[in-house]
Amino acid sequence: MKDKRQNFTAFMSSGTPWVWLNAGAVAISMIMVVGLLLLIASRGLGHFWPKTVYEIEYDNGTNVVQIIGERVESEEVARERIIESGIKVDSEDEFIERSLIKVGNRDVLGVDFMLTVTPNELKVTKPEDVMVLERNQWGNFYGYLKEIKSEGEVLDLYEDIKWQDLEARLDRVLDLREKIEHIEKGAIGKINYRLEKLRLKKRGLELDNVTDPKAFEEITLEENKYTADYQVLKKELDALYVESSRDSIIMQEMTGGTKEIKLADVVKAYRPNALSYGDKLIFYLKTFWGFVSDDPREANTEGGIFPAIFGTVIMVLLMSIIVTPFGVIAAIYLREYAHQGLVTRLVRISVNNLAGVPSIVYGVFGLGFFVYIVGGTLDELFFAEALPTPTFGSGGILWASLTLALLTVPVVIVATEEGLSRIPRAVREGSLALGATKAETLWRTVLPMTTPAMMTGLILAVARAAGEVAPLMLVGAVKLAPSLPLDGNVPFVHLERKFMHLGFHIYDVGFQSPNVEAARPLVYATALILVVVIVILNLSAIFIRNHLREKYRGLEQH
Repeated sequence: MKDKRQNFTAFMSSGTPWVWLNAGAVAISMIMVVGLLLLIASRGLGHFWPKTVYEIEYDNGTNVVQIIGERVESEEVARERIIESGIKVDSEDEFIERSLIKVGNRDVLGVDFMLTVTPNELKVTKPEDVMVLERNQWGNFYGYLKEIKSEGEVLDLYEDIKWQDLEARLDRVLDLREKIEHIEKGAIGKINYRLEKLRLKKRGLELDNVTDPKAFEEITLEENKYTADYQVLKKELDALYVESSRDSIIMQEMTGGTKEIKLADVVKAYRPNALSYGDKLIFYLKTFWGFVSDDPREANTEGGIFPAIFGTVIMVLLMSIIVTPFGVIAAIYLREYAHQGLVTRLVRISVNNLAGVPSIVYGVFGLGFFVYIVGGTLDELFFAEALPTPTFGSGGILWASLTLALLTVPVVIVATEEGLSRIPRAVREGSLALGATKAETLWRTVLPMTTPAMMTGLILAVARAAGEVAPLMLVGAVKLAPSLPLDGNVPFVHLERKFMHLGFHIYDVGFQSPNVEAARPLVYATALILVVVIVILNLSAIFIRNHLREKYRGLEQH
């Protein structure tokens, strides 16, 4: 007994239990993180796979109706709950399977989803000719293709070639839509931008009390030139709109009625039950790429998230450019130049406390100081011709980046100070002994060796800033931004513009969407993309840090 106690005491004092305890905690944490990512990936990425569309003869307790749609999810529900909801069930089982069916056709049915109970599903089939239309508005349409119309006339086509003819016509419409988008966002967008600049220039001359008619004549000539170019593009655009509206289709929906849908309103048409596995895989990859590269539609519940990805990356890069020099300079002063007394200790305590301040407080500060005070002053000094419409006196990507830089600067300061403290004293003394000044020693010897620690602080800053939402809601992030902060118009980078952000997009789609059930898969998919963006940004910084660490490792050893 005594030997067992001694062995147990020796085992505990050896530290081995604590090693295993830490290892277990790390393993459990890793399993939880991986499990969460797998859950997000399965719920999000599965949304883009073409799902089987069922035709169900369903007894709703009053009569037998036909339902066409996708079976989104199923669950076991107590029989009493089913009966309390007013549904008659012929089964005596204690638990009954209930399914959520996405029926689409919101413009016809008024709803996007229906609930069914399995005992009341009299007949379930998977017809190969059932069609799914993804539309610009009103969501998906499920039904059967009855007729194809061109210029108002029904085409006399055999049933077996209607689908091929529809595919060809839809491809033509999609090509026309690309041309329309190129003209609207490209050529006409540039003309509108330049006309607005000319209007502001004329307004500036009026504010400066310029009376020389030649100055106004030059502006008028430019306006006339751009207006003439716009009229030419407008005619071309009108012709394209007429051409794209030429074709339409007549679809039969699940109630037996028909509806005419213009192909100009259709984004995608496919027959999921007729697709082979290879066709489904190609469809999946195209749909997922569209989600990553397209603009959002239908109150962000349809389409893609490219503006949100772009805005997130640009904001993080701007934040990194701003926070790094300020954080490094502050750390250098505190470690290398400041007298290590009470004031310096208080400053360090304050810096550490700033890291624990809630992010919404930074958002309020950014709104009050950056937007209203700094931005409002800039508008009065340099953009008076645009007032009362604010230029920098409103939320924008610059103020969002500055706010997040202020939020993350304590992390960079602490990491850089730690790096500076690890540089051997002999390195500094050797540099000074060779005749270098303190500034030269710092710039050419100490700082290069500290760059891995700086990158560590930047990695932590990026990890925190990329996922922040609360402060961005006050200083620039919006539900939908019509123009990107970076485009082809001089000066190319527009720091005053509002932007979309993945975190805010998740909040908006998940909690502000008018159609929660339809938007739920997009919340998971967007969350996964946000995680991927953060990982890519961090891996890039880690690669740079490791490269710098290897570069200066030999110098540290000496």
